[in-house]
Amino acid sequence: MSPIAKKVMTGFAALVFFAGTVQAQDSINIVSTAVPFLRISPDARAGGMGDLAIATSPDANAPFYNLAKVPFAKKNAAIALNYTPWLKDLGLTDVYLASLAAYYKLSDQDAISTSLRFFSLGNIQLTDYSGNILNTVKPSEFSIDAGYSRVINSKLSIGVALRYINSRLVVGDVGTGVVYKAGTSVAGDVSLYYNGLDDQGSGLAWGAVLSNLGAKIGYTNDSRNKDYIPANLGIGATYTSAINESNKITFGLDVNKLLVPTAPSATGTYSVDSARLAEYRSTSLISSWFKSFSDGTNQLNSLTASLGAEYAYNEQFFVRAGYFYENKNRGNRKFFSVGAGFNMDQLNINFSYLVPSGSGVTRNPLSNTLRFGIVFNLGGASESGGVGSK
Repeated sequence: MSPIAKKVMTGFAALVFFAGTVQAQDSINIVSTAVPFLRISPDARAGGMGDLAIATSPDANAPFYNLAKVPFAKKNAAIALNYTPWLKDLGLTDVYLASLAAYYKLSDQDAISTSLRFFSLGNIQLTDYSGNILNTVKPSEFSIDAGYSRVINSKLSIGVALRYINSRLVVGDVGTGVVYKAGTSVAGDVSLYYNGLDDQGSGLAWGAVLSNLGAKIGYTNDSRNKDYIPANLGIGATYTSAINESNKITFGLDVNKLLVPTAPSATGTYSVDSARLAEYRSTSLISSWFKSFSDGTNQLNSLTASLGAEYAYNEQFFVRAGYFYENKNRGNRKFFSVGAGFNMDQLNINFSYLVPSGSGVTRNPLSNTLRFGIVFNLGGASESGGVGSK
């Protein structure tokens, strides 16, 4: 990979996902991927619960986390809009994640859905290794998908989705002699959801999701220099207790595992390092997913966890809190979050706030950031949405 390509890829990846979260220590071995914006939780409801979302009650944002939840949604159709400022603590106003999701129930048994993510990285000035200005670019990335979900029985459902990904970091010749292009990929999701709630709304729900299973991305015509996208395995469970007709509380835990192997560490010998890196990049997709479980690192360190809770009063007012954990050797992202929600007939409004933590390079990109989301519930109540819910 050319020097400018390395600078763009590593620099943008750090800005989008790891900015302000990682200390430079020899023990840290972060798994980096292309299009890391796909790992950012896009909606305010999940953001208020430490990014808990795999097995929470279904709403219009379900396609972002677990498409299989949609058949159990209470409304026949819904649309969600979300906005997340990024690196607001640094005074940036042109770096943000905007998202849209929607679903429509074809019947009480199945539904179709779609979601869109758009990430703007603002204006970035490129320079060469000597500090000479090359060009100013305004990179952006987006993904769009379409999905289908279906009920298997009264409590279990499945979902599948196909996603197109476009990463436009640098296009054309920026002064290095290398011609860059937008990176593209196609990926898929497979998900499962079990709704064990009783008629009063109490009980256990769980889900499992394989997401972003797709082709590597390249930014030049060199087929040897392509990067993995963030394939992921997520498993989650929630328990809801209906205290009485007006009060309900839910607790949940999500565990996620990135299905990308760790890059080989440097030995200091150029020929050895080059050969090991070439082998790493040439690993096939399916092999890379399995290799992520046997890449020579402590697999427990590769897991992230989201622990959250949601209190509901009359299904109209919601208070949320959560905690997100990542091992210090894999990025060290740890934060608390709080949130609130308001339901007004056909309109749901959600807010979340990430409690400031860390300082300097360990500062979270979302510290002191208020996230906002809105859901428009369309059509009438769904009969299947009443299964196991109040």
